[in-house]
Amino acid sequence: MLTHDAATKWMERWDRQQEGYLPDREERFTVLIDAVEALGRPDPVVIDLGCGPGSLSARLLERLPEATVIGVDADPLLLGLGRAAYPHVRFVSADLRTSGWTRGLGLERPVDAAVSTTALHWVSEQDLKSMYAELAGVLRPGGLLLNGDHLETDDATPVLARLERAVHDRQSERVFGANPPEDWRAWWDAVKADPDFAELDQERTTAGADHRGSESSLLSQHVGALREAGFTEVGTLWQRGHNRLLCAVRG
Repeated sequence: MLTHDAATKWMERWDRQQEGYLPDREERFTVLIDAVEALGRPDPVVIDLGCGPGSLSARLLERLPEATVIGVDADPLLLGLGRAAYPHVRFVSADLRTSGWTRGLGLERPVDAAVSTTALHWVSEQDLKSMYAELAGVLRPGGLLLNGDHLETDDATPVLARLERAVHDRQSERVFGANPPEDWRAWWDAVKADPDFAELDQERTTAGADHRGSESSLLSQHVGALREAGFTEVGTLWQRGHNRLLCAVRG
């Protein structure tokens, strides 16, 4: 049985390894939540797409305790960790690549914002189009999609794309030097070796939830899919190197 205290320690370790790829992770969280808060509702309905164990969902509720935040993910282990660490967050098991994923969210009114951090690049371009189209159906007019991720521009501006990656690499070197945090694979190896996660790990294996590769890492793929889904304004709200916060407004 995974206890709250044990889950909290694993979440601290999760956050550290994520920062190894995102030295500005907390700043990006802050800007994203600033944008949700700027919508002007103390009680927004927010969907966290590909929420993992809920780092962003928990931070949203710290800032906006009256909000309804629904974390959506298909990974049983990360959802189990999140439920143990953040019992005040509502988690829903659903595959964003499967049509009808919004039906299980139990929405009582249109959604004010959908948010995501370092998750949607796992989704293929074709699945991204259908996911954004379904999302548009539950977002209110003027609602936001806020997606923080490493999004590349090699197809449009290859020189700038190289410079963006260089800026990110220099920042990482300044922050971590020769001692970066453990990487993603090391964290997963450690979790799988912990008996507390044995049942969740088996569920994860059965569900085939392990991610490989990067299916939609280009900024243009997301912009095109969002415009096709009816989002009228799409642009970068915050950026350092190729780490950016993409914002789209539902028409």
